[in-house]
Amino acid sequence: MSTNETTPLESFINHKADTNMQCGNYSIDIPKPKEGEQYRFHFDATACVGCHCCEVACNEQNNNPSDIKWRRVGELQSGIFPKVTNHFNSMSCNHCVDPECLKGCPTESYIKFDNGIVFHDDDTCIGCQYCTWNCPYEVPVFNEDRGIVTKCHMCHDKLEVGQTPACVQACPAGAIAIEIVNVKDWVEKDMAKQGVAPHLPNIEITKPTTRYTIDPEENTQKVTPADDHIIKPNHSEWPLVFMTILTQISVGGFATLVLGEFINLLGFNLAQPNIWMMIAVFIPAAIGLPLSALHLGRPGLAYTAMKNIKTSWLSREALALGVYAGGLTLLIAIFFFDFSQTFRFIIELGVLATGIYGIYAQSMIYRIKARPSWNKKETSKIFFFVSYIGLLLITLILTLMEEYTTAGVVLPFALFLGYFQYEEFSKQKSFYKGLDEDKDENFYQLNKTKILYENNFLKHNDYRERSLIIGALSLPLLAMLLLASGNYSSTILVLGLSIVISFSSEVVSRLLFYKTAVALGLAGNFFAGNQRG
Repeated sequence: MSTNETTPLESFINHKADTNMQCGNYSIDIPKPKEGEQYRFHFDATACVGCHCCEVACNEQNNNPSDIKWRRVGELQSGIFPKVTNHFNSMSCNHCVDPECLKGCPTESYIKFDNGIVFHDDDTCIGCQYCTWNCPYEVPVFNEDRGIVTKCHMCHDKLEVGQTPACVQACPAGAIAIEIVNVKDWVEKDMAKQGVAPHLPNIEITKPTTRYTIDPEENTQKVTPADDHIIKPNHSEWPLVFMTILTQISVGGFATLVLGEFINLLGFNLAQPNIWMMIAVFIPAAIGLPLSALHLGRPGLAYTAMKNIKTSWLSREALALGVYAGGLTLLIAIFFFDFSQTFRFIIELGVLATGIYGIYAQSMIYRIKARPSWNKKETSKIFFFVSYIGLLLITLILTLMEEYTTAGVVLPFALFLGYFQYEEFSKQKSFYKGLDEDKDENFYQLNKTKILYENNFLKHNDYRERSLIIGALSLPLLAMLLLASGNYSSTILVLGLSIVISFSSEVVSRLLFYKTAVALGLAGNFFAGNQRG
C-alpha cells in the first residue's frame, strides 16, 4: 500500500473531523464556558438511528448495572401502517437552568457547577428519591444496591481534559454533541424554539438546556410514544402510606384537644384534655415518623433531611413534624407535672402551629409539576381532611372516660370533616370522568392515571368509596344517635369500628395515590432503566 493512500480508519477520522462529529476518545476543540455560559447537549433527532449505543457506553463508563440508565432512548412513531416512521430521543440530564432536583433535595446533594453541569454528591445522598419525583424528565434514578440516587454528570472529568462524554463518543451517527450556550440568550430567545421536542414536559418547569434538531415530520404529523399502550403502576411506598396518614391523624386529634382547652379557658364546662388524651395523639406520630426512614435508601442519615429548609418542602416537613413530635413529648411531661392551664395552652398553640405547617409541607412535597395527578390543591385538602379519624379517636376516648357531653360535641365535627373527605373523593371521580384531550395540558399522563383507577385498581377504588361512606359517615352518624340515647357501650363499639374502617379506607386511598401517579418523563422510555415500579 502506498504511503500516500488513506486507510479506512484515517478516512473515517477525517470525515468526522470535517463534519465536526465529536465521536471518539480524543480531544475536542471546545472552549471553557465563560461567565453567563454553560455546557449543554445537542441532540440531532434526524441523525439518530435508535441503536442505544449511547445507553451502553454510559453504563460502561460509569460502571452502572443494566437497570440503572443515566441516558435513555425514547421511541416514538408517526404515520399509519404500513407507512410508519420511527423517531428517537436520546436523553440524559438536561443540566437545567432552574433544576427542580436541586431545589427539592433535602440534603443539598445537588450542585450546579459554574460550567452549568448539575452534579449529584453521592456521599451526602440519603436515598429519599424526592428528586426522582421532582425531575419532570425522570433523570435521577435510584440505585437500590447503593441506597442512593445517581445521575448523569456529563462526564465532567472527561470534559476537564478536553474529551467528549461517553455517550457522545459512542454514537455512530454523531447525533449527540457538546456545545457552549449563553444562558440568558437561550432562556429569553432560543429555548422556546430549539429546546422542545414531541411529548416532552413544559420547558418552563426547569428550563432545560438541551438543544434539539428535529425531523420536520415530527412537527407536522401526530407523533405517538411507542409505550403509549403500556400502563405500569408505581411503587407502593408503604412506609410513606402509613407515615402520612398517622401524622395527619395525630395532628387532627391534637387540634381537637387544643380547641377543647380553649373552650375551657372561655368558661364552658366541658372535659379538659388530660395526659391520656395527649398520649393517644402522640402514639400515631411516634409510630409514623420513624416509618418514613424505611423509605430511605440510607436511613442512618435521616437526620440530615433538614438541611435544605430554604427550598425543600421535604426538609420543612421533617423539621416541622420533628418539632411537633418533640412538642407532644414536652406536653405529656407538662400534663404529668400539672402545670397551669394557661401555660399549657400557650405551649399547645405553638405545637399545633408546627403540626399544621408540617402537614401542609407534607402535602406540598407532592404538589409538583412532574406528577400531574398530585399537582392539585385537592392534595392538601385530602391530607388535612384525614384528621377526621383523629377526632373520632378523641371521641372514643371521651366516651370511654364517661365524658359523654363533650363526646357529643366533638363527634359532629368528625362527621363534618368526614363529609368533606367524601366530597373530595367525589370530585376526583368527576375530574377523571371529565378529562378532555383538547383542554387538559397533561391529558396523556392523567388519562393513564384514570385507566389505573378504573381498570387496574377498580376493586380498590370501589372499596375506598364504600368504606368512606360507612366509616366516615354512616357509623359516626349512628354513634351520635346511640350517644344521645344513652347506649354508651354500643357507642364505643360503633366508634371503634368506624375508626378501623376509616383507617383502612385512607390506607387504600393513599396507596392508590402513589400507585396511580404517572410522571411526565421521557416519552417512549419502556426499556430497562425506567423508574422502579
